[in-house]
Amino acid sequence: MTERRVYVDYNATTPLRDEVKAAMVEDFGVFGNASSMHASGRLAHARVEEARQAVAELLGAPQADIIFTSGGSESNNTVFQTMGRIIVDPNRPAADKNRNEIITTSIEHPCVLNSGLYLKSLDFTVHFLPVDEYGKINMDVYKSLLSEKTLLVSVMMANNEIGTVQDIKEIARLAKEAGAYIHTDAVQAVGKVPVNAAALGLDYLTMSAHKIYGPKGIGALYVRHGAPLFPLIHGGHQEDGLRAGTYNNIGILGFGKAAALALRDLPKYMEKTSALRDRLRQGLLEKIPHIKVNGHPHDTLPNTLNVSFPGAEGESILLSMDIMGIEASTGSACASGSLDPSHVLMAIGVGPELAHGSIRFSLGWGTSADDIEYIIETLPPIIARLRSMSTLTS
Repeated sequence: MTERRVYVDYNATTPLRDEVKAAMVEDFGVFGNASSMHASGRLAHARVEEARQAVAELLGAPQADIIFTSGGSESNNTVFQTMGRIIVDPNRPAADKNRNEIITTSIEHPCVLNSGLYLKSLDFTVHFLPVDEYGKINMDVYKSLLSEKTLLVSVMMANNEIGTVQDIKEIARLAKEAGAYIHTDAVQAVGKVPVNAAALGLDYLTMSAHKIYGPKGIGALYVRHGAPLFPLIHGGHQEDGLRAGTYNNIGILGFGKAAALALRDLPKYMEKTSALRDRLRQGLLEKIPHIKVNGHPHDTLPNTLNVSFPGAEGESILLSMDIMGIEASTGSACASGSLDPSHVLMAIGVGPELAHGSIRFSLGWGTSADDIEYIIETLPPIIARLRSMSTLTS
């Protein structure tokens, strides 16, 4: 096994940027409970609010519309369970009484898919929109499903496996015309492409710090002023009573620093990662025959490349690359324990065999041009060897 490490799994998680790590270490001494009224508590509270402002600026949102959570899964669950509460809320407007339908997509993160299934168990009608071969939702089907019964539309902004970016602004416009609430899981989009929650017309938006070079265990939910929200976690008064629990001071402070850096460096990030991704795609297409690039050719994250290798099995590719120091993924990190083919690749029409032979390369700040050339030189003999051993047809 080589000592060289080439990490290209940034969609799974990112390392702390040096500036984030330094800021967190500096703030370890800010130990007070941010809910306390004494000097130590006030200092902690002030730092929390500074971080909230930084996150709000990254999202183009008012500071008051940001609620801190433990991450993307909690934020998404909070929105969906709010919809479940609305249906039985005695204060719900009479015009909303018949709204018991949810529209989401077939390529969402598992926490959204399973939240949709949870609402289905509560007698909601849940529609999972199909997507085309590039991962874009079928807008004709979407328009046909919107009605006076639609309560929530939830469409991820950018897909974690194939990188396809949806036209959230148009999706939101149509949802609002139908009188529905609109939510987007923007965990993979924020910090990689420009995101402005207000300009997009959103009611809810989810993000997570560890996808933007911040710490794990902290995220945020944007909630437009006036949009309903019921707490998922009950307890104290934190976050205006909408998310109980003692503030994760250090996590929040790191999140704020990461958000400020992401906003400052976004143009440079997009330029760097898109150039490296394009070079990786070109090199693999030139050196390995019979491969398929998945995802939209243009409306895509700048750092993400998903490739299917017919005749080779994904786990074998992954392990062989790991021996050579290349750390990538076969899909979503949250589904890595499953033997089932990727639901995203199946949804775009990639068959089970090809889906099992697919690798996601996701690049980041730490990716160099030398890393990309190393992958381009190292991967072809791996694929050739695995194909020669395989009973699958290439």
